[in-house]
Amino acid sequence: MGLPLRQTAQGIELRVRLTPRSAFDRVEGIGSASDGSTHLAARVRAAPEKGAANEALERLVAGWLGLPARDVTLTGGATARVKTVSVTGNPETLAARVSSLLGPE
Repeated sequence: MGLPLRQTAQGIELRVRLTPRSAFDRVEGIGSASDGSTHLAARVRAAPEKGAANEALERLVAGWLGLPARDVTLTGGATARVKTVSVTGNPETLAARVSSLLGPE
């Protein structure tokens, strides 16, 4: 299973499947959709109202990667369950960090 990211000139884009109203905020690992695509599975306590869950996702991803919140932005799927999150920084370094956090596949 491949990593759910794409390198860009500004950093990386992560595909994330978000579950709101969870009991905890956590990145759970890699999941796969029925079409074979991969995504990062994440849960947040916030409800999907007025962008609260999306903001919680940005904070969660930033903390998970050890980055300031300003480096993580939701760029797609604001009202969808599968979202695109852009992370600003060196693409190779960020991809390596994601890979190490997710462990061996």
